[in-house]
Amino acid sequence: MLRSLVSAASALRFHQTFMDVVANNIANVNTTAFKSSRITFQEMMNQLLSSGSGPDPNGGRGGVNPIQLGLGMTLGSVDTQFTQGGLQATGRASDLAIQGDGFFIFQGPNQQLYSRDGTLDVATDGTLVNPSTGLHVLGWQADANGHVDTTQPLSAITIPLGQGLMARATSRAALEGNLDASAAVNSQVTSSVVVYDSLGNVHTITLTFTKADNNQWNVSASEDDDSVTIDTADLGTLTFDSTGRLETPADGSLALGITLSNGATSPQTVTLDMSALTQLADTSEVAASSQDGVGAGELISFEVTTDGEVIGVYSNGFRQTVGQIALASFRNPAGLIKVGENLYAESVNTGNRTVGAPGQGGRGQINSGYLEMSNVELATQFTDMIRAQRGFQANSRVITASDQMLQELVNLIR
Repeated sequence: MLRSLVSAASALRFHQTFMDVVANNIANVNTTAFKSSRITFQEMMNQLLSSGSGPDPNGGRGGVNPIQLGLGMTLGSVDTQFTQGGLQATGRASDLAIQGDGFFIFQGPNQQLYSRDGTLDVATDGTLVNPSTGLHVLGWQADANGHVDTTQPLSAITIPLGQGLMARATSRAALEGNLDASAAVNSQVTSSVVVYDSLGNVHTITLTFTKADNNQWNVSASEDDDSVTIDTADLGTLTFDSTGRLETPADGSLALGITLSNGATSPQTVTLDMSALTQLADTSEVAASSQDGVGAGELISFEVTTDGEVIGVYSNGFRQTVGQIALASFRNPAGLIKVGENLYAESVNTGNRTVGAPGQGGRGQINSGYLEMSNVELATQFTDMIRAQRGFQANSRVITASDQMLQELVNLIR
């Protein structure tokens, strides 16, 4: 039988595989984070008809090359191309796209799986999951103080929306305004500062500024609430220079210590920042401009930063880290096995994975409110479709011509 029949038959088979690869790529042109495949071919074994010979050492004649006949082609590989896909804005904070290398880690039934698809939502139990598969995205849960320990084992991330009441005690308050330089000695100016305790209770502390001498004012504190005791009523003395600027204390702050009997963390120290106060010949007016405490509030939404931190936003304006999304990277991502549903599994050829926070160790950053699109290039796929069709057509012609040659051979006996 003619060898050309066998060679062409192998080409027909693998050009069908070529078309299968192209068809799958085009079918997933709009699949989130899909990575296209590329097919390569190799020649099959060659039959050696003559091994050839070397040149005559006496210079009589030159060498003769080997004579080989190819026996067709075979499949070389079908490689997944992990090039970056474009980012599509969705406006949903829970939609995440990776810009750069890395994979989200999901907990499968029996193993951890990987994906570039960052379509996430909050399940009824508060965990972050892919709504299509129900698999939990993995990372690290923050502690009560918002600290994340990335050395701990991976776990599901819980976002307790509508729960998780949070308050923060006041640790610093700032005052601004003016103390009248022309005021008489022993004249007084009062102001108030709102202080939150660790339970979110509000306490109003009255500050009294008493002029002690030129450029000097004594500061004292008082409170009418029975649950609060001022540790030291006399907080200290403010001294201004000849231009009306605060000179001492050097850091511009005084310490207010209070003892609480309502079950909140006690004692509590509040740093009073007086650096914005002036002493000029103008009306005395002092007011609190800011303080860092907040009352009780519930978690109402969340945001994800570029380094994967999940930030809880509370109804009282408080913001605190509730978790950290992890990314995995591989030395050879093309060795991952596609298992469907935009998921990959490890294989013996992926190499050891490394797990860490986004933006570290060569891993990409996360873009919240975006999804990665398919990296299929239609122009390339249509070109490959033509190549597959023409290759198949040409080899079918080889079979037709070889059949005609065999027919002529059979007709020799007539």
